[in-house]
Amino acid sequence: MKLFKPVFETDEKIILRDYLALERTRLANERTLLSYLRASVYMILGGITFLQLEDFQDSRWIGLLTLVVSVITALFGLFRYFQIKTRLKNYYQSL
Repeated sequence: MKLFKPVFETDEKIILRDYLALERTRLANERTLLSYLRASVYMILGGITFLQLEDFQDSRWIGLLTLVVSVITALFGLFRYFQIKTRLKNYYQSL
């Protein structure tokens, strides 16, 4: 199964409105990365807290699972950030 990968090509000169739209997209991409990282840090804190609770020693796997999910979340956020950054860079170069 082939994933749909849109290719944006234009022969027109970029105008201010389009340039500003691309800048907003770049900033939104950075903001989304920070959201992924913030969620990951919160999950790390929750996982460590759960591991330190003495009353829940039989359920330590929940804390470990939370730590693993937090790492996956951070990696996914970084992957998406660089993927969109590359696409924007390719679009900027075509202009």
